[in-house]
Amino acid sequence: MNQITFQLDGVARTLNRSDMLLSSDVERDDLTSALIKPFDYEWDGTSTFAPFQIPTGLPQIFGIGLIVGASGTGKSPLLREFGVQNEPEWAEHKSIAAHFASSEDAAERLMAVGLMSVPDWVKPYHALSTGQKFRADLARQVQSGAVVDEFTSVVDRNVAKSASSAMSKFIRRRGITNVVLASCHRDIVDWLEPDWIIDTDRGEVTIGRSLQRPEVVVEVHPASHAVWTFFAPHHYLTGELNKATHCYVAVWEQQLVGFYAVMTNPAGTLKNAWRGHRLVVMPDYQGLGIGPRLSETVAQHYVDNGCRFFAKTAHPRLGSYRDASPRWKPTSKNHRLRTDANLMRSSRWHPNPDRWSFSHEYIGDAA
Repeated sequence: MNQITFQLDGVARTLNRSDMLLSSDVERDDLTSALIKPFDYEWDGTSTFAPFQIPTGLPQIFGIGLIVGASGTGKSPLLREFGVQNEPEWAEHKSIAAHFASSEDAAERLMAVGLMSVPDWVKPYHALSTGQKFRADLARQVQSGAVVDEFTSVVDRNVAKSASSAMSKFIRRRGITNVVLASCHRDIVDWLEPDWIIDTDRGEVTIGRSLQRPEVVVEVHPASHAVWTFFAPHHYLTGELNKATHCYVAVWEQQLVGFYAVMTNPAGTLKNAWRGHRLVVMPDYQGLGIGPRLSETVAQHYVDNGCRFFAKTAHPRLGSYRDASPRWKPTSKNHRLRTDANLMRSSRWHPNPDRWSFSHEYIGDAA
């Protein structure tokens, strides 16, 4: 039996490979024999592998466990020891939102994995991008005891980071337990903040959340109205942009990730006041908190220059964030039922008059 040592609470333990070998047999043929002959590789048609055992000392109750390592190092056999992966089925002619228990469940789970664009919620699964499909699958898979193989393997690495961050927050917030993921990518570790890591490359296990999520450093720049065409398809309201707006873009790792347009507040009783007009974060970067921080950065700029700044939203996640933030002060119209539902027929989104909107004034660092 092969033995590899690892550290657990300062005490050296052993991570063992199983005595039960996995094997596969194939028919020996002339082509394969000729292929391997120059390499002096002896082969009798049988391939064997000794998988790792689940190490002793793992907590019985945890939030997220991660098995990480290169392909062929035994991640999948070890993952199967924790459970069987659920493969969601998607009806061809139904929206992805229709596959959840309720509208509330759909909204919470889709937003929890960073799939926050309303126009994407109403699409069928086959119309989504690869990254969006990954998030939609994840929204239905994540529950206590879930296992997910090849986690983030088919998506852009920025998508991987944002989805990992969003899912980790959701699992902690909902008290979901014993979710085990397997991945060949190490760039997600800091974003997931797993409770334990089994590294099949090094034959090591680390227990304890000693890592901290990296900071997301985003640059904000003034922009022309022309850049709106890049973001317009991803906004849940009309794709139109008021020509009187001031526009700003957020850039992360040399990629355009967010857009915020603001305009003067039309209320005659307020002088030198501005308000948010359009806020968009590109789908691949949702779940990192870019939207709220972008709006606050721009709002702070106006407050610093002696202006007042207001914002209204019907988005429950953004509105709830502002409700809880000391940087935002609710206005008299916060949590009021909508009165403009019949005035927005040109919109892609028809607001429900029975649901409230969120209305705040930004006070930020000036408070």
